Amino acid sequence: MTTLAPPPTRDSAPAPRHRAEPPPSGGGLAARAKRLFTGAPEDPSWTRPTLWGILLLATALYAWNLSSITGNTFYNAAVYSGTKSWKAFFFGALDSGSFITVDKPPFALWVMGLSARVFGYGTWQLMLPMVAVGTGSVALLFRMVKRDFGPVAATIAALALTLTPITVAITRDTNPDPILVFLMLLGAAALMKSVRTGRLMPLVWSAVAIGFAFNTKMMQAYVVLPVFFLVYLWAANAGLGKRIRNLAVATVALIVSSAWWMVVVDLIPASSRPYIGGSTDNTVWDLVIGYNGFGRIFGASSSTGSAGNGASFGGTASIYRMFNEIMGGQISWLIPFALIALVAGLVLRGRAPRTDAKRAALMLWGGWFVLHYLTFALAEGTFHPYYVTAMAPGIAALAGAGGVMLYRAFREGSAAKWAWVLPLAVAASAVWAVVLLQRVSGSGTLYTVAEIVVAVAGTVSVLGLLIGRFTKRHRLMGIAALAAVVALLAGPAAYSVSAATSSTNGTNPTAGPSTGGGMGGGGGGAPQGSRGTSGSSGTSESGGQSMGTPPSGNSSSSSGSSSETATESGTRPSGDGGGTGGGGGGMGGGTQVSSDMITYLKKHQDGATWLLAVATDQTASSIILESGQPVISMGGWSGSDNAMTLAKLKSLVKSGKLHYIIVSSDGGQGTNSEIATWVKEHGTAVNSSEYSTSSTSSSSTSTSTSTSTSSGLYRLDASDVS
Repeated sequence: MTTLAPPPTRDSAPAPRHRAEPPPSGGGLAARAKRLFTGAPEDPSWTRPTLWGILLLATALYAWNLSSITGNTFYNAAVYSGTKSWKAFFFGALDSGSFITVDKPPFALWVMGLSARVFGYGTWQLMLPMVAVGTGSVALLFRMVKRDFGPVAATIAALALTLTPITVAITRDTNPDPILVFLMLLGAAALMKSVRTGRLMPLVWSAVAIGFAFNTKMMQAYVVLPVFFLVYLWAANAGLGKRIRNLAVATVALIVSSAWWMVVVDLIPASSRPYIGGSTDNTVWDLVIGYNGFGRIFGASSSTGSAGNGASFGGTASIYRMFNEIMGGQISWLIPFALIALVAGLVLRGRAPRTDAKRAALMLWGGWFVLHYLTFALAEGTFHPYYVTAMAPGIAALAGAGGVMLYRAFREGSAAKWAWVLPLAVAASAVWAVVLLQRVSGSGTLYTVAEIVVAVAGTVSVLGLLIGRFTKRHRLMGIAALAAVVALLAGPAAYSVSAATSSTNGTNPTAGPSTGGGMGGGGGGAPQGSRGTSGSSGTSESGGQSMGTPPSGNSSSSSGSSSETATESGTRPSGDGGGTGGGGGGMGGGTQVSSDMITYLKKHQDGATWLLAVATDQTASSIILESGQPVISMGGWSGSDNAMTLAKLKSLVKSGKLHYIIVSSDGGQGTNSEIATWVKEHGTAVNSSEYSTSSTSSSSTSTSTSTSTSSGLYRLDASDVS
């Protein structure tokens, strides 16, 4: 086999016999449609069928057993609320009454929300955009790598991205990260077009794509910006003055496309919009620089980061974080190969002209990888393993492009200079793959088989490359190169299959078997998650709710265990251990919220806008999905947001917009304590016997085991407000 051998140059290549001549200009829709399925005339005949096969594999991994996908209850509830209210849709509010927003900008919610509005709210409707952008990212990466390095490199890169374990896990979820990655790739594609042509508009569109990415996950979208600027400034096919002017124009486009939603929201009076969840002063700007900005990098030590923002579910921050027992199996399989390929590739292009497209692409993908690696490895704030899916395109592109460059240099270069580089890169990654698979030894036959395949294929590859190189047997080198691909992707494939065929924690998805706890840094102890690697917990994924409209039955509405509430706050809940405790002081902790209670609340809602007020987003989101009614989260994700004040609560009660509130029996601190005290003094306690057929609801997902007839539920009416 010689499939990995470099293709002949265009000057020396005979006219391909397996392709028709390219259609003349304006060949029509039929010609363009045919090219979509058959590929470019100059491509080998296997190129497009192989791409379609990889895209089919990606779609299968992302959409397998779709009905079992739970998703993140937090975002699911916000999407559901957006289908009930255009105001909630625009602001990204958790509830259709628009009391508080989620702690991210709303673009991903808009994408899922539009799908749900068109097709109805449900599992496949929310997952359709995620599967589409996940598969689209693979296709886009293939196109970009093929443009500069050829179809073999593109095939390897696309396959590597498809089989990145954490990418499979997060694409089977409703977190915004798959949309973020797709938008960043769109930006990279437009950037490289501008680099090659020197034209302004592709650079502007690149900036706009990153702006939309900012409105998906804020500052994380900007991780790639330094390398985008560097690549364009260095390699664009234009004079220095024009490059600088174009970058200035693109920067304006970036600012406008990033900031428009933030500016609009912050200009609206606070009384006319939801509280900005995750902020300390009810502004999007604070959310940008704090909770979703410096707070993620510096954690609780950040002067702008929100309190407690230091939980890590990927292990302690360090330069080795990506290789630890939690993160290693998610992303690190190809890192050794990618690093060697990056360095060697840049050396190989060292004397190329400034505008050399291959070097510019290596700079782009290398910078993409390195910047993400350093950001995620050293971040002391909240860190979830699925964040690193953003790093996957850089690693995959380097594996494909760098691997083909190394192979060509290895086959054609001098023995003294190149005989060791490619075998070294293959051996390093194969050995690391064996180490990763040894960590999960005994976890199942799948991983044992993968370990054997890696060891055998890796050995065959290294020996075949060396023997073939020094004996000039190109066919043997081609076979060895194919074995290298098998060796390097067998481990990720095993993890990816596991992610696609087993249930995943919707709040904190990971792939593969359990390899240990997930809390590090400021996070405290590590609760066990669905696979034990994420540090999140719960009686079921993300509170046990499906995406259905709205779920009903005997499942509880509280949001799983208390450790889920701690996933963003970095602190274990206090109080009496209820399912909704946490940093919120006294509101809603330690109280069981059962289906019986929800039925009672709906029966006695009496025209109120909100069914209930509870402590945290996780509790509220699950109740929203079960009841189909808006529910107030008084303290945001961790309970520490100042979204509810006593004055605001009195106003809602007096106007008849809210009648029921849950407070815990242990009081609280600060404003929350003030609210809890006032509610207990002026409200009417609802005895659990009024709605429950037993003293303890058997369907509750709360960790509380209290059998007290005092449920923590209080009724408030306008007459209770003085």
